[in-house]
Amino acid sequence: MSDRKPVYGRRTARRSRADLGSPGAFPFTRGVHPTMYLGKLWTMRQYAGFGTAEETNARFRHLLAAGQTGLSVAFDLPTQMGYDSDHVMADGEVGRAGVAIDTVDDLERLCHEIPLDQVSTSMTINATAAILLAMYVVVGEEQGVPHQKLEGTLQNDILKEYIARGTYIYPRKRRSGSRPTSSGSPPPRA
Repeated sequence: MSDRKPVYGRRTARRSRADLGSPGAFPFTRGVHPTMYLGKLWTMRQYAGFGTAEETNARFRHLLAAGQTGLSVAFDLPTQMGYDSDHVMADGEVGRAGVAIDTVDDLERLCHEIPLDQVSTSMTINATAAILLAMYVVVGEEQGVPHQKLEGTLQNDILKEYIARGTYIYPRKRRSGSRPTSSGSPPPRA
């Protein structure tokens, strides 16, 4: 038997602190769940996505059967940049570093036979995050899962993509004296 208490508060703290609130309550400084991971194990995900929606779906179903409790979707560069797979700018990149998703039908094939009300899905995508989230809600509804029952996380940080990878979908303001590279992306850092 452990000497650990299920929740520690101001009375059990070694020194006085400002009121941190309770676990599962605003301002969530002590976690989002009232019992944290005593009642529910944390979500385990492996970042995966490659080729077609069908290929990635097979990988996801394998991972879920092996005990994974959530999905972490890696999208290909054209999807991240907002290009359809048949766009000239997507040439050579489709399905290469992640799964290609152009339509709701693609996302349905990605989630086929995966119970979206039983898994948490992380979508690592930034500039087109709102579009992919809308598609995900539609796929959930098509499975009979109301949007309130969908769980997961979504990146929506266009600055991270610009700073970390030099990618962007919104025109950037040119500084006087700077010239874009032939690809339109900013020049690589020295």
